[in-house]
Amino acid sequence: MGASLLTAFALMLIIEGILPFVAPVAWRETFLRLASMADGQIRFIGLTSMLAGVLLLFVLS
Repeated sequence: MGASLLTAFALMLIIEGILPFVAPVAWRETFLRLASMADGQIRFIGLTSMLAGVLLLFVLS
């Protein structure tokens, strides 16, 4: 289980790093737009992301 968790974490870091590496200007603009959002909007994005991840795990298992 520990190896799987580390593998998942490594893949997450790779995926998170793709956009800043490929398109740093677009990444910066997106980050600035996100920083100007209200807390409720950011929480909704986080909740949606978590639910999508749970759904994906459910479908893949």
